[in-house]
Amino acid sequence: LFLYVCAVGIGGTFQYGYNVSIINAPTQHIHNFLNETWTSRYQKKLNLDLLTFLWSVIASIFSLGGLCGALVGGNMAIRLGRKGALLMNNIIAILASILMGISFPTGMFELLIIGRFLIGINSGIGLCVQPLYLGEVAPKHLRGGMVMGSSIFLTGGILTGQIIGLRELLGGETYWPLLLSSSCLPAFAQLAFLPWFPESPRYLLIDRGDELSCVKALKRFHGSLHYQMEMEDIQRECFVLSGEKAKKPWQLFTDHGVRWQLITVIVMTMGQQLSGINAIYFYATYIFKQAGISAEKIPYVTLGTGACECLTALTCGLLIDHMGRRFLIIGGYLLMTLWSIVLTFSLTYQELHSWVPYVSMTCIFAFILSFGLGPGGITNTLTAELFIQSSRPAAYMIGGTISWISFFTIGMLFPFIVNRLKQYCFLVFLVECALVAAFIFVVIPETKNKSFLEIKKEFHKLNFGRNV
Repeated sequence: LFLYVCAVGIGGTFQYGYNVSIINAPTQHIHNFLNETWTSRYQKKLNLDLLTFLWSVIASIFSLGGLCGALVGGNMAIRLGRKGALLMNNIIAILASILMGISFPTGMFELLIIGRFLIGINSGIGLCVQPLYLGEVAPKHLRGGMVMGSSIFLTGGILTGQIIGLRELLGGETYWPLLLSSSCLPAFAQLAFLPWFPESPRYLLIDRGDELSCVKALKRFHGSLHYQMEMEDIQRECFVLSGEKAKKPWQLFTDHGVRWQLITVIVMTMGQQLSGINAIYFYATYIFKQAGISAEKIPYVTLGTGACECLTALTCGLLIDHMGRRFLIIGGYLLMTLWSIVLTFSLTYQELHSWVPYVSMTCIFAFILSFGLGPGGITNTLTAELFIQSSRPAAYMIGGTISWISFFTIGMLFPFIVNRLKQYCFLVFLVECALVAAFIFVVIPETKNKSFLEIKKEFHKLNFGRNV
């Protein structure tokens, strides 16, 4: 199971984290490339407004690709299987890497834009299918830790991208096309290792009706002595569904049986993206400068934020099946609320005392730790657990779509929020964190060590009234 999580993660959410991270290092080199290409093509300099527009397109089209990937990921998982969808997804990543790699030698920045769009599609599909696949394979006593593999590989991708993007490695002027095309390496790794592992047993029995393949897959994943309990659980779910086909996303909105599960996924997904984690990264460079760290050393200090995220994802993976989902996610949001208050005060009085910037630095790392221990990882886990087989792919499509729209919206609105509110922007985020924590406390039951049918029964009371 551990090797399986690694094989699934390396070409799944790792790609998302890696490609979000690596675009920051070569910003200036891409600006130079755009200027040189425009001058050689049209014999005139690229004006500043058009340069800003082209760079914005290169950076933000990744989000548009991610949205498209989220919209098709669920259908791919239904038609090709969970494993088949991930394997096919790697073809998109390899094509994107080739296009981004040859954009510089061919002098065609359009290939860079297309490549970023395609790698966004790859990331959107990976974010949708990987936790779906992991959640269906995992035994219920390990499900939290295994689905947390999505967050562990995502944060591992961010950290790897930060390291590879250092100017001493591939972040320099000479090697930046290699940096952008290096996304093909995780894709090749998954194509080499994932075929050795079976398809999701739940998909094989419930969606395909292939009991023999289901048993073989369960024996591979859980051992020939321990697979029976999982088999019985899948058969019970198959009996309840009684041949019900996988639902489309729009069907979930009219299904009263999943009303509160769907509301929960939407609230948690939006809460994760709008929690203020982007504001923390925006302010990090400013705070590091205020603390006396030189501009040359800031990229190395920033590695600490990536390492923080990776460490907390690993910690959450170890704790989630012992402490439960509710405790960690509510605790994470409440701690983020606390750090937002402290950070607002420390940023307000940044110039007053020499030690205040160090309080701000501490808050940055504490906020990232709190995010990783709660909303950063458990959101995906709960999405996998709140739905039964027929609704789960559609739920991930809806969750993924909301996530990418929120990601794009906060990217567009965030500069205006910061310009208007300055450090008081964290007051907006603390209200949001507190409200999401309250919602989870009131609505979401503990799902630790429960089967998908048991969780469905818990929500049945909410969806149809407690007397039903």
